[in-house]
Amino acid sequence: MCLSSCKRVRGRLVAVRHGPLWELPGWLVGFILVVVTGYVAVIGVAVRSLPLTLRDGLLLGALLACIAATVELTKREGENAGLAVDVYGVWELPIAILLTPFYALTVPVFRCALTQWRGRRLVAYRRVFTTAILGLSYGGASMAFHAVTGTPLGVSGLAAAHPTVWILAAVSAAVTQWAVNTIMLVPALKGSDPAARIRDLMFDRQTVTTDVTELCVAVLVTLGTAISLLAIAFALPFVTLLQRSVRHASLVNASRLDSKTGLLNAGTWEREATAEVARAIRTRSPMAVALLDIDHFKSVNDTYGHLAGDKALQAIARTLQAFVREYDLVGRFGGEEFVMLLPQARPVDAYTIAERIRAHIADMPIEAGPDIEPIQVTISIGVAALGSSWDTTVGGQLTDLIAAADMALYQAKRNGRDQVCVITENATFGSRLQSVSTSPAA
Repeated sequence: MCLSSCKRVRGRLVAVRHGPLWELPGWLVGFILVVVTGYVAVIGVAVRSLPLTLRDGLLLGALLACIAATVELTKREGENAGLAVDVYGVWELPIAILLTPFYALTVPVFRCALTQWRGRRLVAYRRVFTTAILGLSYGGASMAFHAVTGTPLGVSGLAAAHPTVWILAAVSAAVTQWAVNTIMLVPALKGSDPAARIRDLMFDRQTVTTDVTELCVAVLVTLGTAISLLAIAFALPFVTLLQRSVRHASLVNASRLDSKTGLLNAGTWEREATAEVARAIRTRSPMAVALLDIDHFKSVNDTYGHLAGDKALQAIARTLQAFVREYDLVGRFGGEEFVMLLPQARPVDAYTIAERIRAHIADMPIEAGPDIEPIQVTISIGVAALGSSWDTTVGGQLTDLIAAADMALYQAKRNGRDQVCVITENATFGSRLQSVSTSPAA
């Protein structure tokens, strides 16, 4: 099944590379060619299973019509805006299970060609690669189903197999399709963006929930279709509703994030940080806020162009996500400024985190484009630490912390940039370049 986690990975892959095939790393080009060549070879072997009965032909036609309707619905409700939310797997899993392997392998050709024509247009090799991995994964699903039921390829086996065994076989087929699809997508994703975090893309709570829901619906549609073709007509409204609900969840999630960096946007960060600060005050727990600003960012845009500036923002955002803890809040305040809320962080902890981020970014080459040398940027960081002795009468509001962090950031820039300055209720300390001028006190 083409589950949402795989869709998100493909979306990330598309977003990272916009150039022709030969601009990819050599090993990745080879990997893509091997996958596509293997796909064509497997279709050549499976072509002998081409003949269909009249009922199978009607089933194929009905499911292809549902796929076409889903393409149109996806186009109308957001695919062109980058919200690639679909439920194609609900219609494609029945083809993989109920028809011969040739159709399991080739149905993605129909869907991807129709999407290229009616939906978002992508560079040809991306569509071909997507078609190949989908086709191979559905071929694997077909093999898994028939291995579990023990029926010949192209025979659904509903009458011969126990219903429980049949349903478990269908679930096994769906899981196999997801696994094969993911295994072939991950190398392509990491090759295009080595800093990408697979766990965040594929295994967050919303993605897993959507995946499981789509799997269950696909199995039920497959079972109903095996009993009667009329089940497809009753399934279509429910599948349409599922797609709209998934899209709504994606829109809600997207409204929380900054579109350029994937971090929390300013409004969401402030709402969630306000609750965290209130909790810290109530429990008298330490906390820190850090403001980060890219030094001389305007010169980066003026020298290398705004696309290079965007890549710098994205690289820094990935660095922040890699260095913070799971319960920290990281957001983009706008322009070249970022913000971090660090719960349970004493001044020395906040300083350590900020200094590691600063040092890593200072040494990090940023790929700005195929014809541009990697660029280097530095950042200045201002940190305001809320000690356990602070309360609401001693500047314990989020706005007070942000204002103090902004003062620390101003001090870091005034002292020469590329450094961390920390303000606590008792002291101010920081680093200048690679040295610490005053040892931080907890």
